[in-house]
Amino acid sequence: MKTGVVVFPGSNCDHDTYHVLKHVLGTDARFIWHGDAHLHDCDVIVLPGGFSYGDYLRTGAIARFSPVMQAVKEFARRGGFVLGICNGFQILQEAGLLPGAMLRNRGLKFICRPVDLRAERTDLAFTRAYEPGQVLRMPIAHNEGSFYVSPEELNHLERNGRVVLRYSSPSGEVCDAANPNGSLNNIAALINEEGNVMGMMPHPERASELCLGSEDGKGIFVSLLKAVESKNPRIQESKNGPRGLSFLNS
Repeated sequence: MKTGVVVFPGSNCDHDTYHVLKHVLGTDARFIWHGDAHLHDCDVIVLPGGFSYGDYLRTGAIARFSPVMQAVKEFARRGGFVLGICNGFQILQEAGLLPGAMLRNRGLKFICRPVDLRAERTDLAFTRAYEPGQVLRMPIAHNEGSFYVSPEELNHLERNGRVVLRYSSPSGEVCDAANPNGSLNNIAALINEEGNVMGMMPHPERASELCLGSEDGKGIFVSLLKAVESKNPRIQESKNGPRGLSFLNS
């Protein structure tokens, strides 16, 4: 299985993500430079966290014009799986692959700490490793992570089950006290209408090994790789198939 991590000028979580995909899960992971116009036949594309182009103008506003993004959009249009983490989520929004925008945190300060997240959708390619309502613990690290859309669009997202993860208390209560950044409805992760593009502000790659204090984020990657494997029988027979799929509950 081939997985691609897109590298923009200013990306700083690309190597973390590559490590999980390559060394923890055993995929044929590779870096894809932002200037590339093709995705090298990858089965999964990840847009990692960081500060692409120094966050000038707006987070993700310049990265959306990188040559690679046209290939990413076409890949997504054909049903390819795309995961955007933190700045990657912001880039997906700017590129029109996910709705809304990320405003500055309500405390106007950069936040870097673990948070609790309640799994709202566990029937997706990205989340089948989890149980409905399961509380996960992953770190966040952002200055602009307050999700915002118009009231009409917010209602549309909620009605159509587009919210994947919400900030919560350790017991799973979704409340203002558990909201670290002011995100509307405590939204931490969203899926597109087709179910193949997901953006999340928490960093699953920083919670994929016990030595880091949590493996809760590993389920995102394992679920995704299992979904790709199911779609492509050739991968099941390949020596490049992913490791660790027993992490899945089913």
